[in-house]
Amino acid sequence: MIWAKAERITFMKANSPFYTVRRLFLILAGSFLTAFNINTFVHAGGLIPGGFTGITLLVQEVFLRYAHISVPFSIILYILNAVPAVVCFRYIGKRFALYSSLMVVISGLLTDFMPAMFIEYIQLHDTLLSAVFGGILNGVSISLCLFADATSGGTDFIAIFISEKYRRDAWNYIFAGNCIILILAGYLFALDKALYSIIFQFTTTIVLSALYKGYQQRTLLIITNKADEVYALIRDETHHDATSFVGIGRYQMKERIMLYSVVTASEVNRLVTLIKRIDPHSFINVLKTEQINGLFYKRPKD
Repeated sequence: MIWAKAERITFMKANSPFYTVRRLFLILAGSFLTAFNINTFVHAGGLIPGGFTGITLLVQEVFLRYAHISVPFSIILYILNAVPAVVCFRYIGKRFALYSSLMVVISGLLTDFMPAMFIEYIQLHDTLLSAVFGGILNGVSISLCLFADATSGGTDFIAIFISEKYRRDAWNYIFAGNCIILILAGYLFALDKALYSIIFQFTTTIVLSALYKGYQQRTLLIITNKADEVYALIRDETHHDATSFVGIGRYQMKERIMLYSVVTASEVNRLVTLIKRIDPHSFINVLKTEQINGLFYKRPKD
């Protein structure tokens, strides 16, 4: 019953005009920042980002350097994303795949046709600064896409497909693929650019981890005298369950109930605030959760 209610709420949210406009706005903003970052910080530092964007830039550079052919960024990016997008459309979610594909299409076009005034606005001649600030901007642009319940495409399509279909973490494989890209870049071009690209990717990871917590979980240990009301709140707000334990508060020697629940990290602050409204005397311990094995509600992509 709870799962059916959660799915109905998600469906209504996904079809609301405000939610649609919000997703489109975030995707447009993310696309613009991605294109701006590539045309400024990435090109200024000669960096090779991870994922399909890095492969695209690598292929562009190979064609230009060895065949003297200038291949549009968008063409290569679309070819690389075609199959993963179709797979996600079929197995993960239609809206999710379409919005993610929209991000890929717009960012590719903006990268090729962005006005020179934006490109010339930033003229950095320090590769380290390009790597750091480019990584920050890249992390922000990816976060905007994730806030829109979409991705920036590329290897994110692959990682999410493996995670949803086979319940396996694919990020280690993505990291290995990025390492191969950097090794090729170092071999074909300059080793220092490949090493600076590692700084770029590391900065992106730090920013992404700080801004987006949708893939992180937190464990709540809640000692309260209003267990039924607090549990109803957790169930209705997050669609997650809870387990109660009966104990004795040693200071007052009174029976207390502790609720144990695991929720998404992005839900914690709001949840704690609402719990305190129900029971101002509740004691809440928030723990970082490294791994979950078992049933855990995951909001549908569509």
